[in-house]
Amino acid sequence: MTKPQIAPYGAWASPITTDMIVAKAVRRGQVQIQGQDTYWLEVRPEEGGRGVIVRQGADGVTQDITPAPFNARTRVHEYGGGDYIVHENTVYFANFSDQRLYRQPLGGEPEPLTEPGNKRYADLIIDGQRQRLLCVCEDHTNTQREAVNTLVSIALDGSGSVHTLVAGNDFYSTPRLSPDKTRLCWLTWNHPNMPWDGTELWVGELDANGFVSYAQYVAGGASESIFQPAWSPDGTLYFVSDRSGWWNLYRLKGESIEAICPMEAEFGRPQWTFSTSTYDFASAERLVCIYGQNGDHLGIIDLKTGALTEIETLYTSLGAPAISSERVVFIAGSPTQRPAIVQYDLANKKLEVLRAAEAVELDERYFALPQPIEFPTTNGQTAYAYYYPPTNPEFQAPEGELPPLIVEIHGGPTSSTSSVLGLGRLFWTSRGFALLDVNYGGSTGYGRAYRERLKGQWGVVDVDDCVNGARYLVERSLADGKRLLIHGGSAGGYTTLCALSFRDTFAAGASHFGVSDLTTFVHDTHKFESRYLFGLVGPYPEAKQLYVERSPMTYIDRLARPIIFFQGLEDKIVPPSQAEVMVEALRAKEIPVAYLPFEGEQHGFRMAENIKRSLEAELYFYARIFGFSLADEVEPVEIENL
Repeated sequence: MTKPQIAPYGAWASPITTDMIVAKAVRRGQVQIQGQDTYWLEVRPEEGGRGVIVRQGADGVTQDITPAPFNARTRVHEYGGGDYIVHENTVYFANFSDQRLYRQPLGGEPEPLTEPGNKRYADLIIDGQRQRLLCVCEDHTNTQREAVNTLVSIALDGSGSVHTLVAGNDFYSTPRLSPDKTRLCWLTWNHPNMPWDGTELWVGELDANGFVSYAQYVAGGASESIFQPAWSPDGTLYFVSDRSGWWNLYRLKGESIEAICPMEAEFGRPQWTFSTSTYDFASAERLVCIYGQNGDHLGIIDLKTGALTEIETLYTSLGAPAISSERVVFIAGSPTQRPAIVQYDLANKKLEVLRAAEAVELDERYFALPQPIEFPTTNGQTAYAYYYPPTNPEFQAPEGELPPLIVEIHGGPTSSTSSVLGLGRLFWTSRGFALLDVNYGGSTGYGRAYRERLKGQWGVVDVDDCVNGARYLVERSLADGKRLLIHGGSAGGYTTLCALSFRDTFAAGASHFGVSDLTTFVHDTHKFESRYLFGLVGPYPEAKQLYVERSPMTYIDRLARPIIFFQGLEDKIVPPSQAEVMVEALRAKEIPVAYLPFEGEQHGFRMAENIKRSLEAELYFYARIFGFSLADEVEPVEIENL
């Protein structure tokens, strides 16, 4: 075995290139089962982020269904989800460029199902009995007011016939038909709630023409989050609620609601995208589910006894399950395995990989394995994170040197990070950076009380937890206290900017499409999140002064740390102005700053060339700030005031 070379942290040569990352960066989701066929959606950076519906038959042959230039992706809520549905050998999908729905018989070409216009559709289901499609509609026709969300039916015959079924509230999701097609359930909520704050579950009786003749409230409210209602084969309505403090399963029996397998675990997830799911029925007696409890688990619940039997999988991150009487197909990954499409046969109890992640020819000695940590934070609280040590078998640092640390902040902020293998993390750790991926207070996966730690405290609790996580590692000599970095995207970008503006812990950072001015953000974002800050900060304009105080832009005079900004110029969630005002202010203060805007990108980068450029530019920026040489040849970045 070759003796490792001695080189400073950050200057290590790594085989994990940006070309490797984008070539292996296909994202998969929305799995569906149709008989012996399996479908899923792939988002491909090397095709400009195009969404492609993929089908695999019982013979194992895989084929693309969506022909170029079609892009299966809806923009409802801007985050999308529920982009397609398959029914009787026909695929129905939303096309990104025009947001029309299309019908595509297998082996045929897509045909438009809806008229051109300013309407978007998501969360599709098929009512075969009435030859119609049911979905969420988001109408942007009147630009003088916010978009109007409804539940609609759309004729499958191509006539363009559209009828409104349910309307009047700000948001709708998860329309689901009962097995006998006589009832429709759905979720709804109103400003200022987000779906993880509080939703209501309703059931409507359908008349002979398929219209809702009578609707009844079932569960939920302003402080109870209902998630994924679903009908069992025998017509019983099930759903997930956090009324106990944890997202657990319940069912409606007559006029009463029964808990199914209550436990301190999360059977629900934040509904950032449509068609998010964690369970379905193998039969009227068996429910197959994914639940979170120190990682994700796959289980079967006996619906007569409520007993849960865990299925051992060796995976730690599970999602998007599609379930039939014979099998379960889901997306699964672990600290040593990138997300793959995996099948579990319910009869022979065997796991099989249907579609592996793109092969990576990489020595596993480069894998920085996550170390789950709990650390003390403000007010006697505990926060959670994954620590990744610098890991490269070819290099070691000079004796006595401590590594620079990147504190990574997930978006949301009501989201969470996982321990699944990510080449983006290894890009940093293989070059000699330590990385701390923080699930700060407000993250999901730890119950409602932990989520609500961020209520009214965004820009405070999240920053405290990131600062205290970094200090925790410094105190244990796992990081260099003078070379602490922080980066994040979207809400993580806001936390990054707050930490650099209001604290002196970090030496530099990177904001990927982050919020800098909360007062502007209130008026300059899309409908779904337009009142999100009411819960995270306070009602507006009553709490306007608090918005000012929590905005990094307000205290630019305090900021003395270098920052690099990355921004999509078509971002409707965090507009470019949020980065540009900050860049101008830093430029005027003569603090080192770099700005990389990307044409054609929205919220989160999907194009291969932009993913590569942002990674390399951030690495180059840190090297210049800390004064170490890079082993890689990287296109320079213009850094002003350096």
